[in-house]
Amino acid sequence: METVLIVDDEKNYPPILSAVLEDEGFEALTAYSGQEALDILNHADVDLVLTDMKMSGMDGIELLERIKKNESELPVIMMTAHGTVEKAVEAMQKGAYNYILKPFENEQLVIYVNKAIQMYRVIKENRRLRRTVESQYSFGNIIGKSRQMQDVFDTIYKVAPATASILIEGESGTGKDLVAKSIHYNSPRRDRPFIAVNCSALAETLLESELFGHEKGAFTGAVTTKKGRFELADDGTLFLDEIGELSPSLQVKLLRVLQEKVFERVGGLRQVAVNFRLITATNKKLKEEVQKGRFREDLYYRLNVVHIDIPPLRQRKEDLRLLVDHFIGKYADERRTNIPVKGIEREVEQIFYRHNWPGNVRELENAIERAMVLCPDDTIRVSDLPEDFKDSYSDENQLENIPLEAQLFQTLASIEKKMILRALKHCRNVQSDAAQMLGIGRSGFNKKLKKHGILID
Repeated sequence: METVLIVDDEKNYPPILSAVLEDEGFEALTAYSGQEALDILNHADVDLVLTDMKMSGMDGIELLERIKKNESELPVIMMTAHGTVEKAVEAMQKGAYNYILKPFENEQLVIYVNKAIQMYRVIKENRRLRRTVESQYSFGNIIGKSRQMQDVFDTIYKVAPATASILIEGESGTGKDLVAKSIHYNSPRRDRPFIAVNCSALAETLLESELFGHEKGAFTGAVTTKKGRFELADDGTLFLDEIGELSPSLQVKLLRVLQEKVFERVGGLRQVAVNFRLITATNKKLKEEVQKGRFREDLYYRLNVVHIDIPPLRQRKEDLRLLVDHFIGKYADERRTNIPVKGIEREVEQIFYRHNWPGNVRELENAIERAMVLCPDDTIRVSDLPEDFKDSYSDENQLENIPLEAQLFQTLASIEKKMILRALKHCRNVQSDAAQMLGIGRSGFNKKLKKHGILID
């Protein structure tokens, strides 16, 4: 239920208007002076102010100015007599949503109020969505405790306030788009557009039109003038994903835009000036592409003012449990049962640590999303994982793979040593991480190292 604050120093007016609006489903608050109205606004959530223009003490214009200073988007409708229409126009210029002439019909007032309330609903929804986006892409919420990811966070923190171009490199699925959005939403441009383009998703001719826009009649099918992504990102951030797929001709044109900050639409002659921050990303090693002659060196240095390298998941497996817990929380609402998932069983954790993660964080997210749908109780088990994970688990636990004449203690010792060596390899010889991966204490792990004669460099 939306709340309307009615302000009028005529004692009979606020109660009458309150009754009218309450009959329409609104909650009505009343004030008999400008100062009383401000006191109410300091303590109540109000969706619309309906105020008289002419009041003793603080008049409607001053009240409007005070309201707009504290809450610029809160709609204010001015009630005014015929003799003060000029003042009403002044109020509109100072941010009033509308004005209504006294005396008015109740139906007319309800129409004005409903339109203002609908407008404010949209504003509040946009606020909510922006808060959600900013929370989701705040660099503090990109998951990772590993040294590599902490280095990424530190770089984001340093470069977000600047305007320098940024090149993000990393394998597919590592979260390059999340890093780009985090930089934008932690920058002074956060209230301006974030425009993303995947350079590998469109043919060259379509990509050129998408970037530069086109004039009406520029080519068959261009029935109207269209702004390109360069224009749409003005004063904001332009994110060009898979920049390594850009054709040589478009590389030249992009270089010119970066150098001169102007361009022409396809089929146009007029130069358009733009001011955007450029963030690019690629799953290729762009410097190697330059050395092979597939990417312009001058453009590479324009893009690579700041370089961020996103490590693959297989190189930061200490982040696995954090990521698993994050995705379990993210997909909790997709459960068909009311039983909340608390975590994963030990066998699943072992499989995850052994897995090479060619699809990186995106692959892990997909696995957890699927498991959250299939899991019948409070723990994700091997049976809830995709088939390739189950096959991996089965292959490594086949009794037929062990020779029939094998001695039990020798076989167990051999398996134990292999598991320790594998854990150390995956954890890059960080003994505490390897011990955690194997589910044993640090002192017990050290004893097993000595038992098997394993030396750590």
